[in-house]
Amino acid sequence: MIRATRQWIESFIIPLNICPFAKREFQNDRIRYQCLAGQNLDDHLFNLITECGYLDQHPETETSLLIYPDAYAAFDDFLDFLSLAEQLLYQQGFEGIYQLASFHPLYCFEGSDDTDPANYTNRSPYPMLHLIREASIEKALQQYPHDPASIPENNIQLLRKMGLSKLMALLAQCTDHANRKS
Repeated sequence: MIRATRQWIESFIIPLNICPFAKREFQNDRIRYQCLAGQNLDDHLFNLITECGYLDQHPETETSLLIYPDAYAAFDDFLDFLSLAEQLLYQQGFEGIYQLASFHPLYCFEGSDDTDPANYTNRSPYPMLHLIREASIEKALQQYPHDPASIPENNIQLLRKMGLSKLMALLAQCTDHANRKS
């Protein structure tokens, strides 16, 4: 699962520039990957807070990806989990310190059709949460040479231009390639 996630970043996120800040952290090996087996919601929430503690103690680690290969197959279940995770970050005093980005194999933006290629900005091989340092986001946005607000719209335009079948194939290749290496 970690290999497939790394492959997704290396062959999809970085080349398509979905996140213009990912390449540096990926190349500098500053991303922590946690594969959290099982379907226990309480364990997943506990692991999220534990990961915040890890990041607090390890400033050399820029960001964490929490991968849930056995849970949240239904996108609505994942959204319920995301809501609880965001509430927990707030309750534990991590609001303003860490932010969550979410990714899922069936990600669909509200009001969007399942087949809209724009959904692929947040589609991934497995359900996952991306735990991001807020201070790092602010710093990266200050140094970004273009208008940061244009990132989502540029991604949408690019992915719609590429088309659904090409995006489906690219995402499938991430898992296939990782499986061939194992």
